[in-house]
Amino acid sequence: TIEPNTGIVPIPDERLDKLAGMYKSKKIIPATVTFVDIAGLVAGASQGEGLGNQFLANIRTCNAIAHVVRAFDDSDVQHVNNQVSPKKDIEVIETELILADLQTVEKIFPKLEKEASIKPDLRPRLEILKQVKELLNEGSMLNTSSDTMPIEDKKWLQQELQLLTIKPVIYVFNIDENQLSDDTQQEELKDIVKPSKAVFICAKLEYELQSLSESEKAEMLETYGIECSGLTNLVHAAYDTLGLQSYLTAGEKETRAWTIKKGATAPEAAGVIHSDFEKGFIAAQVINYHDLVDAGSEQAAKAAGNVRTEGKEYTMKPDDVVEFRFNT
Repeated sequence: TIEPNTGIVPIPDERLDKLAGMYKSKKIIPATVTFVDIAGLVAGASQGEGLGNQFLANIRTCNAIAHVVRAFDDSDVQHVNNQVSPKKDIEVIETELILADLQTVEKIFPKLEKEASIKPDLRPRLEILKQVKELLNEGSMLNTSSDTMPIEDKKWLQQELQLLTIKPVIYVFNIDENQLSDDTQQEELKDIVKPSKAVFICAKLEYELQSLSESEKAEMLETYGIECSGLTNLVHAAYDTLGLQSYLTAGEKETRAWTIKKGATAPEAAGVIHSDFEKGFIAAQVINYHDLVDAGSEQAAKAAGNVRTEGKEYTMKPDDVVEFRFNT
């Protein structure tokens, strides 16, 4: 597994089926999250061990990292270190990411220091880089140490310098069937990675679920005392970690969930459909999904006074069902 594998996973959303039935839509298009699956890093990856540099390059282009950590015991499945220790495995990966970032910072630092001596406006950037270097030398991940950092500085570190440790991380613990209901162990694993998100997946169960119908899946999940699959939990965790939400559009042609950043304005949301919608934005006709379903139809929602006309300053909400008005 040298080359990364890319998978586009739809976000389960019961609202889409409901709206498609109301509007007699021909198509349903859910929001999606793209996952890039790369082989595991090994100790020394930052120095090129195990084709580490190539794998690190693949991580740089992603917005967040989902770190899959083995947390099950099985003598038939070999562990690279012949010992199952989630804490140690996490430390190996974090060390390699920190070392890779230190290489990046140490390469840039002398150049920025020289430029800042001539251009005073670059001195704040140099100070930020000094702080980053200190944190990395202390063995700290930047994603848990940069909460007070200005947004613009974070963007610089993420987008221009492409530092790895500032990316948000979801820890995906691969557990066995018996551990699915072991709340004590799950809490212990959560404590290792706080404040990052932890998701628990039984890969063996997920594999079995793939071949089942929806009713069979629900029945099997119920036998394990869980409401939804690990993959569903992971997709929702990824969406939330990336600071995303969706709004809905519905009509005879299609019912669709559109992905936007949390806090996006109505024109920004319209721009996700087409840039012309944002440029020529006039207004948004908005109905809360629950009000629409309770009313039974768009016409009934209008009659009940549940349809609002919002302008350019409106901040989108997760349950908004929207129709945009715009000039061409």
